[in-house]
Amino acid sequence: MEKERKFLQGNDAVALGALYAGCKFFAGYPITPSTEVAERLAAWLPSHGGRFIQMEDEISAMAAVIGASLAGAKSLTATSGPGMSLKLENLGYGYMAEVPCVVLNVMRGGPSTGTPTGPGQADIMQARWGTHGDHPCIALTPSTVYEQFSQTVRAFNLAEKYRMPVIILSDEIIGHMREAIEIPAKGELEIIDRLKPVCSAEDYKPYDNSQPVSPLAPFGSCYRYHVTGLNHDEYGFPTNSSKLIGIQEERLLSKVEKNYDDIVLTEHFHCDDAEYIIFAFGSSARASKDAVLNLRKKGIKAGLLKPLTIWPFPDIDILKYAGKVKGFLVPELSLGQTVREVSRAVYGKCRVEHIYRVDSEPVSPAQIEKAVEAM
Repeated sequence: MEKERKFLQGNDAVALGALYAGCKFFAGYPITPSTEVAERLAAWLPSHGGRFIQMEDEISAMAAVIGASLAGAKSLTATSGPGMSLKLENLGYGYMAEVPCVVLNVMRGGPSTGTPTGPGQADIMQARWGTHGDHPCIALTPSTVYEQFSQTVRAFNLAEKYRMPVIILSDEIIGHMREAIEIPAKGELEIIDRLKPVCSAEDYKPYDNSQPVSPLAPFGSCYRYHVTGLNHDEYGFPTNSSKLIGIQEERLLSKVEKNYDDIVLTEHFHCDDAEYIIFAFGSSARASKDAVLNLRKKGIKAGLLKPLTIWPFPDIDILKYAGKVKGFLVPELSLGQTVREVSRAVYGKCRVEHIYRVDSEPVSPAQIEKAVEAM
């Protein structure tokens, strides 16, 4: 694959990023505004040695992705709003069984059917807490067409490295906008594949609690093991041992929480001398970057802290500035999901303000500028 420049839609860039990362399987069900990902991979996957299947619903699509991954294929599904809600039970199964896969949610307005053709950013808490029980979560938030590509590659890398589902939270604007981007040549971006066992079949432990992430053998190979959504022992068989259950639950969380520096990625734009920092992701970050430049022309020292990883939440990055700036402003397309986390992360060291839109229109640079000026 040679380096090339393309004029792409955001959803197209996700599909290309998946192929670059080595994705070999896609299962999904058409839903606006994510359908283009399925359409592209239906056309492109077969020529890359992969398989595409349209399932009867979102529940089965998530189940198929888990099954394909266990069989050894890097796997992706794409959805939005109501479809993500349907995937959650099987997503929880993926966390418990430690199955690497990638789930794209191109966010739209809600709840319920909501606004299929309008943007939203109100699935942040669903991504973290949507499925029941304690579980780890990695969720990425691209804000450009190139980041749709690069963060899809990174999502596959993180899924394979930490052996778990990884969520990409895009939104309708980012999914449907078009930009000219440079597709890296093959080998330019790092590609990570899951660890595979090198021990004998008799010694293989697919859920070895003595290490954060165990090697994963393709299901159906000479390495035979059990897969279940129940708490299980190191061989995958269900257990009622309180000791084993406790160890397993804590290991699942710690493999993410103890790797903040490897997982959490943020962009700092004019933050070094900022007196006010805007915390924004996705399409809201694009408007915020324009607002920062306009505010600086007016003599107001504003900066943008843009998370490319929203979960784990970038607490450390926020706290770095909390004692230095006069305040944070959080613009988002929800009634206040992200601002709660920013308020928690600053530990009361500075002011936190919030602006939002939930009327199917994006937050504008002018709105952001006005809010910062009011601060």
